[in-house]
Amino acid sequence: MIKCNFSTLLGARKLKITDVVRDTGINRSTLTRLYHEQTTRIDFETLEVLCKYLKCDIADFLEIHDIEMNGD
Repeated sequence: MIKCNFSTLLGARKLKITDVVRDTGINRSTLTRLYHEQTTRIDFETLEVLCKYLKCDIADFLEIHDIEMNGD
């Protein structure tokens, strides 16, 4: 499972979704879905803009979490 750390990164920088919308022009609904980890995909351009804006690496923004399989 891939975990999106967008909400954590915003909290650490004391930013709100509104700030990111204003500063990047990315659609609010896209950012809200990322914030609540309700998205299943992200455009490379959006990922690049957010990483540059937050001054973070892609590995800081997204990370892989292993899911344990039961009964196997």
